[in-house]
Amino acid sequence: MSKLRYPIGIQSFPSLIEGGYTYVDKTRLIAQLISEGKYIFLSRPRRFGKSLLLSTIHAYFAGRRELFRGLAIDEMDMDWTPTPVLHFDFNVGLYDQPDGLQQRLTESVSTYEIAFGIEPRKDLDVALRFQNLISGIYTATGQKVVILVDEYDKPLLGIEDNPEQFEKNQAMLKGFFSNLKSMDECIRFAILTGVARFSRVSIFSDLNNLNDISMSERYQEICGWTEEEMTNYFRIGIEELAENRNESPQQTLENLRINYDGYLFSKKGKRLYNPFSVLTALYNMELRPYWFETGTPTFLAKRIRKSGINPEDLNGQSRSYEDLIAVGVGTSNVVALMFQTGYLTIDSYDERRSRYTLRYPNREVEIGLARNLLPLYAPPTKKIGGNFSLEKFQDDLYDGEPESFMMRLDALLKDLPGEDHRESTYRAITYLLCLLSGTDSHAERHSYKGRSDLEVLTPDYIYLFEFKYNKSAREAMKQIHSRDYAGRYAMTPATIYLIGANFNEDKDNRGLEYEIEKLR
Repeated sequence: MSKLRYPIGIQSFPSLIEGGYTYVDKTRLIAQLISEGKYIFLSRPRRFGKSLLLSTIHAYFAGRRELFRGLAIDEMDMDWTPTPVLHFDFNVGLYDQPDGLQQRLTESVSTYEIAFGIEPRKDLDVALRFQNLISGIYTATGQKVVILVDEYDKPLLGIEDNPEQFEKNQAMLKGFFSNLKSMDECIRFAILTGVARFSRVSIFSDLNNLNDISMSERYQEICGWTEEEMTNYFRIGIEELAENRNESPQQTLENLRINYDGYLFSKKGKRLYNPFSVLTALYNMELRPYWFETGTPTFLAKRIRKSGINPEDLNGQSRSYEDLIAVGVGTSNVVALMFQTGYLTIDSYDERRSRYTLRYPNREVEIGLARNLLPLYAPPTKKIGGNFSLEKFQDDLYDGEPESFMMRLDALLKDLPGEDHRESTYRAITYLLCLLSGTDSHAERHSYKGRSDLEVLTPDYIYLFEFKYNKSAREAMKQIHSRDYAGRYAMTPATIYLIGANFNEDKDNRGLEYEIEKLR
């Protein structure tokens, strides 16, 4: 049994501390946030610690100093006087139902009316009842109120296909949250968290006093864990996992890094691990895509497919700050939505152009998203199973059988609907199949002479693809040679296969023409 207690799924700070679970101390940043700000907005991906953050803030304002013994905030000059807290959690609720949001808001307000002895004003709508609650608490106690809102955008996520309900929920949230500005004299501190900022303009169009710290370098580390925190708090767990995997702790940490690290939410700073995935991996003694197993991003995969952006082109997308936050429901700005929801992260920032370059944060995200994308590209008449199973394609690549791989791919592609017979679809399917086969796959890889379409690496074999459309496999092969795509692998011991492929659209001869050349 592990010597550590892993707080998997525990979002209550008091439960975590009182239960003796490992807590990565973020209280110095929390103290800084409380001291410096009043109205805060924070966007982070799901399962990234937002609920625990709000619970910790709640415990501080409730004056529960005993929970913070030994933590950074306990040594700081802070006011521990208990303060009235209104904590709204939108994780729970049936928001696709006509009155689901109103019922949830009414229940929450009613609970606090009873708790603080405020006379319910059932003649008012829920937004005015909230206003009456805030002013009533301030009048009765003489203390300003703290307002915490967890997952503010949950009532909008997933109902974009129901525009009538979406607009109703949006209008209700806008009226409810407008109190954060109109009741300023009664409020001490307020923070709203969510997955995405795409609803911010529409809901908070009148709420211009929010300080959005989502891309602030000062608070980059307030959710998620740095590698220093990983090794400081979970050294024992990493050593236990290493022993179970029969590898060194350094190798295990590298594997954790590849799978779960890589998130960056500001221009510069330390990259962050996904807490949920790390905790679950350490507890289960197994590396798996835990983040994806807790929720399938079907809506996001469908938007990527509809957007026309090729899956292999998502890495390396470049956007301005304005582009990354300008997301609305039904938007075509799928790259910004992917960034906000954690499927892309910041790779670098170009100061001169004021542009961010994005990439997948880690292998867990890249593989998980590919699994959701492949069914949207593959022919509907041929499921990825049987002779077209991922295992078959994987065996071809790992066993050095490019001829078998290409024959299988040709048979699969022949059943594509007519409107999908274009180079981008062929390339997307090939890339996704290679990536999901567990290979190290690189699309659009630059070299000093050009850019290859796809490079696929296994321990023993390297495959260099060049795709053409309604031209010829010979032309594709000539390009591989003329641009010396194999040059970068001259010193590697692996066997190299060059594959020039041409997708022929002609209905009488539709299919894949290819040439394969073995270098060594």
